[in-house]
Amino acid sequence: MQSQRTIMTIITNCTVLFSFWMGLPLAACAQSLHWLGTLGGSRSDAYGVSADGKVVVGSARDSQQRTRAFRWTRAAGMQPLEDFESVASSEARGVSADGSVVVGWLNLGQGERAFRWTASDGLAILIDTPSRALGVSADGNLVVGWAELTENAQAFRWTPQTGLQVIGGGYTQAWGVSADGRTIVGRMLTADGYRAFRWTEQQGMQGLGVPENGSQSYAYAVSTDGRVVVGSWSPRGSTRVRAFRWSEAQGMHTITPHDEWLSDARGVSADGSLVVGIAAYYAHGRAFRWSSETGAENLNEIFVHLLPDGSHLANAFAISPDGRYIVGMGHSSQTMRLEAFLLDTWRTGDTNGDRRIDEADLLAVLFAFGTSGSGDTHHEDVNHDGIVDDADLFVVLLAYDRQE
Repeated sequence: MQSQRTIMTIITNCTVLFSFWMGLPLAACAQSLHWLGTLGGSRSDAYGVSADGKVVVGSARDSQQRTRAFRWTRAAGMQPLEDFESVASSEARGVSADGSVVVGWLNLGQGERAFRWTASDGLAILIDTPSRALGVSADGNLVVGWAELTENAQAFRWTPQTGLQVIGGGYTQAWGVSADGRTIVGRMLTADGYRAFRWTEQQGMQGLGVPENGSQSYAYAVSTDGRVVVGSWSPRGSTRVRAFRWSEAQGMHTITPHDEWLSDARGVSADGSLVVGIAAYYAHGRAFRWSSETGAENLNEIFVHLLPDGSHLANAFAISPDGRYIVGMGHSSQTMRLEAFLLDTWRTGDTNGDRRIDEADLLAVLFAFGTSGSGDTHHEDVNHDGIVDDADLFVVLLAYDRQE
């Protein structure tokens, strides 16, 4: 009875708010773009983002123009992951869902070495042989990449419990892993050239082939269930690459217009419905987002209201599981340099990411009423104050998409 009375009270308040809202002007629905800076040098690139958008990882140049792995948080800004004086270069390539585990590679002058960094233990080299770590599972437990264990690079998976396990012979590289760690994607060298692959423990390494006129293909990311893979392929007789999305149902198909000189798909949402990457015509690179409903869209056109004159988003390297956050590299007109960016694509009050603010969002807030949690993972907490309450209902109402 108490819960029923509480719900009725909320509905009554909602009705009153609706009446008040009808007489108000339209409210701004905030999306945001953060330029992440550098470590004192001229450039930075973002390669991974946590599920809540609070942690971004990548590489940035320092004051000596060395490329250094970084971890960026909203609270602390950009921080280097390693503090070796003798570091020649390092890059962070993947991050766990909660942002507490980062993987990548570093070079201390004796070749590249795969590393895994944790918030509790710091940085640890995984393999004492030329290697790179390029992907990590959502829980941070499983790391994938490649290592030169013979004369060739070989794809591997690594966990604290099992250590290093090679998953492919010959020349293979693992570039991405599903959230649950069960599906790994990358590229392998065959007699016909490079081919994108998908690996599972049950099926082993499966080549994904190329389109009819293709010569090579590369896979970089995979959906949570392993059924969607994204990457790029090269037409026969050309060095250009074209972005692809592969699914069990449709196979491999190009997702950017055919007049693009170059395109590359680098990130995919958890359900496989959104893909991000770069599309370029000659020297003019632009970050894109693809869905089956919209096709490949130029992020610079969708979010032009967030870009100061002269700024542009050149490349999108990763997207959060829910599709809300996109990270990559662009040109900031304010600093006049290439910088990593974090783009929040959702409008304030859009609790489900469907690009509308409507009854579904009001109901989501209503049924989550009284619960607590961060607004970045608990989307019904619209104003990010730690609890879902009347204030969140009010924000949704102000941003509501009115029918003219």
